[in-house]
Amino acid sequence: MIPLPPILRRLVTFAIMMMTATAASPLTAAEPPPNVLFIAIDDMNDWVGCLDGHPQVKTPHIDALAERGVNFTNAHCQAPICNCSRVSLTLSQRPSTTGMYFLAPNFRTVEPTKHAETLFQYFRGHGYYLTTRGKIFHGKPDPASFDHIEPDSGWRRGKEKIRYVLPGTHPLWDWGQVDVPDEDQRDYQTAAWAVEQLKTLPDGEKPFFLAIGFHLPHVPIYASKKWFDLYPLDQVKLPPVLDNDQDDIPEIARQLTLNSTAPRHQWMVESGEWPHAVQAYLAANSFVDSLVGMMIEALDETKVADNTIIVLWSDHGFHLGEKQKWAKRSIWEETTRIPLIFAGPGVPRGKTCSRPAELLDIYPTLADLCGLPAKEGIEGVSLRPLLENSGAEWDRPAITTFGPNNHSIRSEHFRYTVYDDGSEELYDHRTDPNEWHNLAGDPKMANIIAEHRQWLPKVNVAPLPGSAGSDSPLYGEGGKVSLQEAMERGRNQQEKPRKAEKKKQP
Repeated sequence: MIPLPPILRRLVTFAIMMMTATAASPLTAAEPPPNVLFIAIDDMNDWVGCLDGHPQVKTPHIDALAERGVNFTNAHCQAPICNCSRVSLTLSQRPSTTGMYFLAPNFRTVEPTKHAETLFQYFRGHGYYLTTRGKIFHGKPDPASFDHIEPDSGWRRGKEKIRYVLPGTHPLWDWGQVDVPDEDQRDYQTAAWAVEQLKTLPDGEKPFFLAIGFHLPHVPIYASKKWFDLYPLDQVKLPPVLDNDQDDIPEIARQLTLNSTAPRHQWMVESGEWPHAVQAYLAANSFVDSLVGMMIEALDETKVADNTIIVLWSDHGFHLGEKQKWAKRSIWEETTRIPLIFAGPGVPRGKTCSRPAELLDIYPTLADLCGLPAKEGIEGVSLRPLLENSGAEWDRPAITTFGPNNHSIRSEHFRYTVYDDGSEELYDHRTDPNEWHNLAGDPKMANIIAEHRQWLPKVNVAPLPGSAGSDSPLYGEGGKVSLQEAMERGRNQQEKPRKAEKKKQP
């Protein structure tokens, strides 16, 4: 090869340096990691405008959030009560894997979860600043998960109940209009604190992860006059209910869904309290919606709004008479279906996705959207393919579990449920959105059942030591009683309606 003259060699070297610098410049100008605004709502079912769960509900701010991101209209919790649902989400593990089925124990006190890395710890370990206020975990926040935990403040309930004043009823179970100003209430003060954080956190050197948890519409279901006025009592529409709705469900389903703390539907109807409770729930949802709006408005006024991922979710749904039931603690649609919305960088705007999604998918999805390494050992999957294409192929269903060996498989069109004793339910949501007609005994549905059965969890561990708080006769002693004995206890409980509800309301 003929050597180049010195002047040409210098020109070639200079040209190569310039091309290398030009190619490298986009890497040096990389976008900072996105922030995260994580919004948890307690006991909010599908009575949200963008989910069409109730024809009268007014939730303009949550609906607007859905318009700026992807709204998962077929999202479901992994457990129908607070503790196990939130543990499942924050660890991205199923209750049937951990044994965390009920309201106790605390996940930090037992194996195999005491040393598990929560979603929040994972983000802390990758350079995020974690701060929180409100209900994120069931009970006290996990100190290992946050850099800062702001204590709650503000009014939540008074000494006297308003409407559900029967002797012996649970102190939390109540509903009604209160004269406490919104600004004095706990959830408002939580939102106001979040607003202040959003004004200052963008100035920090680290990306932030702000976790905010609202207590409403969990009982007591209270709101001020402003929100009750949106729903005049004489115009409130009650959810459709069949008097014989439970005639075609297994006996174990009746036992599993008994709830000693909640009122009986018959009493709610006979006492005239049904419309009052529905009105209160609608009002509370609208109140919480306004608080979501406060935070989104504050975020939009910052310099980092375009680089902040928002995720909004609820830990489980809530029955208000459907299937003749109140509260949660079931594996039917009104308990399992929840709001789940993602918005922000990397998320298309104004999309709706009807593919099944699970709360335990939030962990890997946020990690994926924020460019973090995939977390090993979790059971959720990233929903990013559905965020990018809401109609993408997706055969994975959503699974809800209540107590060992009771699982409900929710696909795009069907709900298949199998209980501990082998009893089954099957509903076709294309023709039966209220789950009124159990098709499990129809021979024509055998193939559908077989398709869903393949998704049943392969691992079904026993309840953890200290398990308590199921409020079902099947598991009232942490699962220590045999199924046969528990069923007998449940039958006796059904035959003896709560004595307090036989008394006249004062």
